[in-house]
Amino acid sequence: MTENNFLLVLKGFVNNVQKSDDTRLKIGEISSLLRGRLRTYFKSSGREEIGRVISIGDGIARVYGLKNVQAGEMVEFQSGVRGMALNLENDNVGIVIFGDDRKISEGHIVKRTGKIVEVPVGPSLLGRVLNGLGDPIDGVGSFDAENINFRQVEVKAPGIMPRQSVSEPLKQG
Repeated sequence: MTENNFLLVLKGFVNNVQKSDDTRLKIGEISSLLRGRLRTYFKSSGREEIGRVISIGDGIARVYGLKNVQAGEMVEFQSGVRGMALNLENDNVGIVIFGDDRKISEGHIVKRTGKIVEVPVGPSLLGRVLNGLGDPIDGVGSFDAENINFRQVEVKAPGIMPRQSVSEPLKQG
């Protein structure tokens, strides 16, 4: 956010506060109003939400700053490595890294993609070699996009079919 844009948002906030009947607003009310104005500004400006890596180890990165990330959402590190947000906590997010975690270090920027992790499925993938994220690695090139559907990776498993209970003992020997 540039200084001029911030000043415009702040000016609009001050104008709203001056119009209100109760001029003795509490600090909590002022901060929540200001947060709301800034959120509206960031959403309207199309800015993306980013975070920073605070620790990394064993294929898991802890990231601070991705407040609105969804469980199962694909994220991208500044090195180009992708990951999936799984452990959502109040102050940080645990991200499983899909790739070489040696390319990521503390302080690196992480961007949200806004998409839940999904992989391509379809008849044009038969006989192709893909990595775990569905990217072709067989050297043939990209696949036919017309016959491709995408399915989410994290889905609820189908239930077990109901069956009749065993009424006859099994005779052995």
